[in-house]
Amino acid sequence: MLFCCSVKFEQQEQQKLNKIAMKFKAILNRLTGLSCPVFGISWNPTESEITIATRIIRYLENKRVLFNPSEMESPTYCVKSTIQIREYLTSEMQNMNVDSKLFEYIKAMRIAARKFTDRMESKRDKNFLYNARHWDHWASWTFASALGEMRGTFGNMIAQIAAAYGLDIEDDLASIIPDSEQDNGTEK
Repeated sequence: MLFCCSVKFEQQEQQKLNKIAMKFKAILNRLTGLSCPVFGISWNPTESEITIATRIIRYLENKRVLFNPSEMESPTYCVKSTIQIREYLTSEMQNMNVDSKLFEYIKAMRIAARKFTDRMESKRDKNFLYNARHWDHWASWTFASALGEMRGTFGNMIAQIAAAYGLDIEDDLASIIPDSEQDNGTEK
């Protein structure tokens, strides 16, 4: 009986040490220098990727350009909103490790946003965005196509982020996440 209690006590102590060691490793990874003679430590506190990913998803959940039916959207406001998204993603990328998956996902979304705005702004017709509001005009087809392409990229990247970081996505934004092949009735 004494031996059993001793082993259990040692296991509990080892678990406590493992927790301490893990915290220490996390702190150690942030250290960038050590100075003497008065003893000092410099370090870079990094935000966890899950915090950044959550903040980005919450921001995108409020961007109607990503999920409202295109016929409800004003092309001019869509371009403005997409520029805001691109600027926001760029600012968030400043806080990320360039080698991380999250950085790659956000970079892909930023590229898609830039491609959309480039397509909308590169038209020589100065009335293009006005004409894109009229569904019988060719400009509306270009607008809807570019918007759909951007939403497709965002949907794929948001799905990757949600899966990687265990995040829930509001229904409106989740509507742009592509269905799996199983949901479509086919399997690989």
